[in-house]
Amino acid sequence: MSTNILPAVLSVKPKYDMFKEVSAMPFPKSDTYTTDYIYSLPEGQRAELIEGQVYMMAPPNRIHQDLVSQFTKIIGQYIDNNNGSCKIYPSPFAVFLNADNKTYVEPDISVICDRNKLDDRGCNGAPDWIIEIVSPNSQSMDYFIKLFKYRTAGVREYWIVNPMKQTVQVYSFDGEEISMQFSFDEVIKPGIYDNLEIRIADFLKDA
Repeated sequence: MSTNILPAVLSVKPKYDMFKEVSAMPFPKSDTYTTDYIYSLPEGQRAELIEGQVYMMAPPNRIHQDLVSQFTKIIGQYIDNNNGSCKIYPSPFAVFLNADNKTYVEPDISVICDRNKLDDRGCNGAPDWIIEIVSPNSQSMDYFIKLFKYRTAGVREYWIVNPMKQTVQVYSFDGEEISMQFSFDEVIKPGIYDNLEIRIADFLKDA
C-alpha cells in the first residue's frame, strides 16, 4: 500500500504498462448539452454529462460486471447486517452530481446515506461513496475528469478499481485529503465504515 497527500496525486499522471490509454473525448458540440439530451438517446445507448459536455459510454465487459455484482452484494449485505441507513445502487443509476441539468453521471457503484437526495429519477447531489471500475477507454475519465468532479461535488470517498493493473486507488475527501493505492490481494477498509473489509482478489476467484 502506498499513501500520498491528495494534491500531490492530482499533479502526477499514472503510467499504464499493459494497455494504451484512450482519452475520454467529449461528444462534438455546437453548444452545451443538458440532461434532456441524455434522456433523448436511443434505448441501449448511454452517455454521461460533465458541465454540459457529453461523454459516450462503451458497453462494459464481463469482468467489469462481475466486480459490480460482487461490490453490490458485499456492501449491500454489510449495510443490511448492520441495520444501516445507506443505500447502494449499481450502474446504471442516475446521479445528478450538482443537482442541476448540466452534470449527469452513472457511477459503477453509488452509496448514498442521505435519503433526502433520492427521488424516482436517482440521486440529486453527491453520493457518500463512489466506486468506478476502469476500462481501457475510461482511464482519463475515471482518473482525472471524475476525480476532480467528485472531489469538488462533495463525495466523501472515491475508489478507482483497475482490473488491468489489479490496483485500487482510494481517495478520502473527509478531513485531510489522502490517496492510498492497494493491490487486489490487500484488504481494504472503506473510510465511511469502521469494520467492513474488502479483498478484491476474492471477487475474482471464480471469474
